[in-house]
Amino acid sequence: MSRPQSEFRRPEAPWLRPPGAADGVWEQVLAEDPQTGDATVLQRYEPGTDTSAQGSVRHDYFEEVYLVEGSLTDLRLGETFTAGMYAYRHPGMEHGPWTSTEGVLMLVGRRLV
Repeated sequence: MSRPQSEFRRPEAPWLRPPGAADGVWEQVLAEDPQTGDATVLQRYEPGTDTSAQGSVRHDYFEEVYLVEGSLTDLRLGETFTAGMYAYRHPGMEHGPWTSTEGVLMLVGRRLV
């Protein structure tokens, strides 16, 4: 079964800290397909969040990220990304670690290979 379709609604899932995430990182699942693992989530970094201890990461899925509000800095690249910016990552693409001085809210889509 694929993820259920839905019309507009307010998200009801709780904000949870993803396993292994840095302090200050939270996710709220908007839609998820339990069979494939595909998901759409809101991800939030509290002001002052620093993921340096986790290092850079690579995923085994395609990832789309839209920055809704705030900003975050990729410490490896030395670049800051702000609200309205978009990323599309193929499986295995290195990214992070991140810091966010002011906090950031992102819409994240994940599609497993």
